[in-house]
Amino acid sequence: MYKKYSFLLAFMSIISIALAQTDKPAFSYLDVFELEYVSDPQISPNGNQIVYRRMGFDILKDRAVGNLWIVNSDGSRHQKLTSREVNESSARWSPSGDRIAFVSSTDEGSEIYIYWVGSGKLARISQLEKSPSSISWSPDGKQIAFSMNIAKAAPVLVKLPKKPKGAKWAGSPRITDRLYHEADGRGYIAPGFNHIFVIPADGGAPRQLTSGDFNHGGSLSWHPNGQKIYFSANRNEDYEYDFRNSEIYSVDTQTGVINALTDRNGPDTNPVVSPDGKYIAYIGYEDKVQTYQLRQLQIMNIDGSNKRLLSGELDRSVSGIRWDAKSSGLYFSYDDKGNSKIARIDLRGKINKLADNMGGTSIGRPYAGGSFTTSGDGSIAYCYSRPEYPAELAVLRPKSKNPQLITDLNKALLEYRTLGKTEEIWYKSTYDGRDIQGWIVYPPNYDANKKYPMMVENHGGPILNYGDRFSAEMQLYAAAGYIVFYPNPRGSTSYGEEFGNLLFNNYPGQDYNDVMDGVDALIKKGIAHEDQLYVTGGSAGGIMTAWMIGKNNRFEAAVVAKPVMNWISKTLVADNYFGYANSRYPGQPWENFETYWKFSPLSLVGNIETPTMVMVGMNDLRTPPSEAKQLYHALKLRKKETVLVEIPEASHGIAARPSNLISKIAHTLAWFEKYRK
Repeated sequence: MYKKYSFLLAFMSIISIALAQTDKPAFSYLDVFELEYVSDPQISPNGNQIVYRRMGFDILKDRAVGNLWIVNSDGSRHQKLTSREVNESSARWSPSGDRIAFVSSTDEGSEIYIYWVGSGKLARISQLEKSPSSISWSPDGKQIAFSMNIAKAAPVLVKLPKKPKGAKWAGSPRITDRLYHEADGRGYIAPGFNHIFVIPADGGAPRQLTSGDFNHGGSLSWHPNGQKIYFSANRNEDYEYDFRNSEIYSVDTQTGVINALTDRNGPDTNPVVSPDGKYIAYIGYEDKVQTYQLRQLQIMNIDGSNKRLLSGELDRSVSGIRWDAKSSGLYFSYDDKGNSKIARIDLRGKINKLADNMGGTSIGRPYAGGSFTTSGDGSIAYCYSRPEYPAELAVLRPKSKNPQLITDLNKALLEYRTLGKTEEIWYKSTYDGRDIQGWIVYPPNYDANKKYPMMVENHGGPILNYGDRFSAEMQLYAAAGYIVFYPNPRGSTSYGEEFGNLLFNNYPGQDYNDVMDGVDALIKKGIAHEDQLYVTGGSAGGIMTAWMIGKNNRFEAAVVAKPVMNWISKTLVADNYFGYANSRYPGQPWENFETYWKFSPLSLVGNIETPTMVMVGMNDLRTPPSEAKQLYHALKLRKKETVLVEIPEASHGIAARPSNLISKIAHTLAWFEKYRK
C-alpha cells in the first residue's frame, strides 16, 4: 500500500510539473517593462573582457535606460562597471586595454569619464558645453577625440521695442532660414554646427580642431602616428542642397589643416584607417538618384589615391566596418533575407561569412539592429537575437563555427512565458514570379485544428526589412489570439539593389501584390481564412495598409498608423521634406502633380469600406498628424466606420516610450476585436 501511495504521489508530481511547464502565461503588456537587452558590445584589445550597454525600461519614468556592464569573455565575473545609477553609453577601450572611456549623464549634461580597469577607479575628465559623441582614443592612449555641437546665433530680422517692467509679453519669434531645421523625435534644431575636438585622456581643456559653418563628425579614426584624424563631412559651399553628398577628410591634429580625400557625387562615410597606416576603408556609393542604393565597402591609399570598390561581389549594403589586426582584411555586417550577418573580406574582395542572427535591439518590431566589435586575435563580440528573445551577448572565437552566448538577461521573465512560435514562409509573386519572403507568428499553444483570425503587419521604410528577430509587438498580437503575418515585399532591403529599387518612381506599386499574394498563400495552406482577415502597419506600413483597403474590401478591419496619405502635402511639411524629389517621384510636387497624386493613398479613399482606425503620434514630424487626419476626415465625410487615435508625447517612433508601445497595441487589438467574428 505504501509503495502504491508513493508511486501515486510521484506520478501526480510529474503531472503537475508537466502542467506547470505547459501552463505558462503568454507575453503580456507589462512584460514590456521587464525586458532587457545588450547594446553596443565592446571587446577588449586582448579579447578577455567585454563592456556593453545593458538596456532596460524604467516603468516609473516610462523610458529606456542604459548602464554599462563588464563581463569576461567566457561569461564569468559579470558585473556593473560603476556604482552610478545614471545613463551611461559609448564605452571605448584604450589601445592598451587598461582604461575605458565612456559618456555619462550628470546634472549639468553629458560628460566624458574614464574607468581604470586595474583599480576600478573612475573620474570625469571633461566639462563640456554640449553632449560629446563619437569618442575615439588616440593610438598612444594620451588623447580622446570626440565631436560636439557649437551653437550659432539665430538670424534677427527686426529690433523689437523693449517691454515695460513687469509686462508679460509673448516670447520673441523663432526665426529660421535653414533648409534643415527640425527633426522627428528631436523637434526644432537649434542653430549650430558639429565640430571635432581632442581632450587629454587625463583631463584638461578640450581643443577644437575643425572650423567653418559645416557639420563634421560621424565615426572618427586616427592615423597610427596620431598626426591626423579622418572623418566624414560635407564642406561644399552649397552643402544644404547637396544633402546626399559627403566626403572623407583628414584634419591635422596640430595645425587643424583639413584635406579632402574623396570627391565623387554621393555619400562617402565611416572612414577607418588600417593598423599599418597604409589604407583607409570607408562606405559609400556614386549617387544615381534612385530609391535604393547599396552602401558599398571602398578602400583607398592613405593619401586618397588608388580608390577601389572592395565589396562589389556582394549585392547587399555593408555597415560596421573594422580592420583586422594585420591590415589584411576587414570585418563588416550586412542583412541577407531578413537576417543580419557578420563577415570578413580580404583585400582581394573574397568574403567569408562568420556569424548569423545579429540583432535584437529593435524591441518593438523585428527590424535589423545590433552591432559587433573585434579583438586583436579576431574574436567577435556581438548582439545575438532570435524570435524568442532580444539581444544577448555572444562571442565567436577565431576558427569557431558556433558562437557562445554569455548572457541570459531575460531568463527570469521569458523562461516563464509561453511565446508565439515564429515560422518562415516563401511564396511566389503573381505579378512576375519573384520569390517573396515573410514570417508567421502563431498564437501561444497554437492548435492547427482550430480557426484563428490572421493579421497582416506591414513594415515601414519601405526601404527596410523585417526578419526572424524578437518583437514585443508581434508577441502581444499573437498572445491576443491572432496569427501574425509580416512580409518583406519588393522594396525591402536585404534582397539586393534591384529588388529594393523596384519601387523607384513606383510606390506604392507591386509591393501591394506581394503582400496580397502572401495572404492568399496562407489561405491556400489553411492557416488563414477569408472571413477573418485584419491588417495594420505603421509609416510605410501605414501607407500600404491604406492602399490595401483602398484596393480591396477583404479585411474585416484595419488600423492605419502614422501614414502618408497625400504625397503632395507630406513632401512639403515633413522634417525631411527636401529629400523626396527625383528619388521618390520625378520632380517636385508642383512640377509633377499628377504622379504625386496617383501614388497617394488618399486618391483611393472613395473606395474604402473597411472599418478603419487611424493612429498617429501627436509630435510626429516625419508623417505629421495632418496626414492621418486627411484619412480620418475623408472617412467621416463618407460616413464610414472610423476613429482617430492620437498618441500623446509620441513622435514618429511611437514605441520609443514603452507606455505608448502598449497603447498602440491595445488600441489596435480593441479595434480588431470590435469586428472579430
